Amino acid sequence: MAAFKHPQILLASSLADGEVLFLGAAGWERDHAKARVARDAGEASALEAFGKAEIAANRVVDVYLADVEIGADGVPTPLHYREKMRIKGPSVRLDLGKQASGGA
Repeated sequence: MAAFKHPQILLASSLADGEVLFLGAAGWERDHAKARVARDAGEASALEAFGKAEIAANRVVDVYLADVEIGADGVPTPLHYREKMRIKGPSVRLDLGKQASGGA
């Protein structure tokens, strides 16, 4: 297992509508602010195992862990460009996704 450097959250894509999902305390969330944060390698492994089970149950696809930083407000913010873009929603059609419904 690689060295644990940053807190991490688990992301996936919904099979129902393709929206990005974040694993929260009570299941999948659409708001990254509600994501459960893994603060060590053991917690990250548990999140990853849950994600693999969700793939096997055909609930989500493209499950992976992403490095985050925790803001003063406690909200995890992705460190990498890909995840920063994913929390904003589709970038080619502003009438779809989070930006259409007034989110992010």
